[in-house]
Amino acid sequence: MVKTIAWTPAGVVMIDQTKLPRQEVYVTCKTYQEVADAIRNMIIRGAPAIGVAAAMGVALGMHSAPDGELDASLDTICCTLAATRPTAVNLFWALDRMKRVYLSTPSDRVREALVDEALAIYAEDIAINKQMGRLGAPLVPDGTTVLTHCNAGALATAGYGTALGVIRAAVQAGKSITVMAGETRPYLQGARLTVWELEQDGIPATLITDNMAGHFLHAGRIGCVIVGADRIAANGDVANKIGTYSVAVLAKENGVPFYVAAPISTLDLTLPSGEGIPIEQRAATEVTHLAGVPIAPDGIAVENPAFDVTPHRYVSAIITERGVAYPPYTESLKKLSL
Repeated sequence: MVKTIAWTPAGVVMIDQTKLPRQEVYVTCKTYQEVADAIRNMIIRGAPAIGVAAAMGVALGMHSAPDGELDASLDTICCTLAATRPTAVNLFWALDRMKRVYLSTPSDRVREALVDEALAIYAEDIAINKQMGRLGAPLVPDGTTVLTHCNAGALATAGYGTALGVIRAAVQAGKSITVMAGETRPYLQGARLTVWELEQDGIPATLITDNMAGHFLHAGRIGCVIVGADRIAANGDVANKIGTYSVAVLAKENGVPFYVAAPISTLDLTLPSGEGIPIEQRAATEVTHLAGVPIAPDGIAVENPAFDVTPHRYVSAIITERGVAYPPYTESLKKLSL
């Protein structure tokens, strides 16, 4: 399985996801600013992976911070990393966790403690994903085709994956599973990343364009839908890659279960509903260009929200490492988060 990110003596090493699937290139971030740029420019992406990268970025930045400026350095580092991508709550969860370690550790040991915490977040993420897989696998019928959207696999996490982790666990349990992956315009995470991951694992995969989902759901070709999440509100509203809402509505219309797989760190119970989730707006060129080639008239107006919010009424269940939550989510998610 591909290694998404690693802490090394040379710096934070991560696979450059903008180059996949054509090139398997690794970059080494030697400063926290380079980690921030990697998150912002989607060299690394996926909510859990962003959280791990942010934690490692803090540890990397504090490693070179002057002894007499630790407080100010931590503030600068965390603010820089927090400003990279606004929707994925795992980023802010990881930064808060690193701040707590800093505040509770003597200054002569704080750098080592921050590295240890970043490595703990990394290891925990892999263990959490595998536990989600075990809990979610029973929801996937044997002999079915699973539809997924965007990439919620090993590349979106420290390893194994959330939505793809459930699929992997179902396959490892002996189930015969095939996957249908939407391309996920405009950044093509499904086409470039998800099917590449599934091929690496030998899991049968079929790539479709995003606007084909309704056709295959209506035709009875899909047994269930499983996606990841970047932030989940207290009522179960789910922010995920743009296009997820459309898939959820189509699944509901056609009586197909729609599952979300995400760790507890993706829950934002401070938000009563998805209306409060900030939606990242990305560059117009992601829509007007494909692989650097213009595909639209010059100067055309463009909207490019990176995420949408799926209302909880379309979500059949939310799979976490602490259990599977069912409606009403205001009760079940709160119980799991305690």
